[in-house]
Amino acid sequence: MSDFIAAVGLVLVIEGLLYAAMPGRLKRMIAMMLDVPDNTLRYAGLMAATLGLVVVWLVRG
Repeated sequence: MSDFIAAVGLVLVIEGLLYAAMPGRLKRMIAMMLDVPDNTLRYAGLMAATLGLVVVWLVRG
């Protein structure tokens, strides 16, 4: 459970740094996402989650 909490904390650190470093670019990217079809966003999210799972599996295995 502590690994999971550490992973969530790391996600928050990375996301916070992105917002702090380039807020304008992130706003533009979010605005552009409104034009992307839901299925494309869903596919990209599933691919990112799968890649993350593979990375964790390789590091922990």
